[in-house]
Amino acid sequence: MPLTFAQAGQINAVKRIGGKEEVRCFLNSLGFTEGSEVMLVSQNQGNVIVKVKGCRVAISKEMANKIMI
Repeated sequence: MPLTFAQAGQINAVKRIGGKEEVRCFLNSLGFTEGSEVMLVSQNQGNVIVKVKGCRVAISKEMANKIMI
């Protein structure tokens, strides 16, 4: 399921990253790699704040939909 469907505060593992190569590289540079743990901190109008590798990152709904957990 996409990251946007996760419950806030629950730790999940990234199973797959979809999208074009440049999108996957960008998300990879932010720390979203297969097997990494992510936690949805909050959602605001579809955009999300995610904790990944000890850092909080804000990403758009479109980007979050490409991260499968």
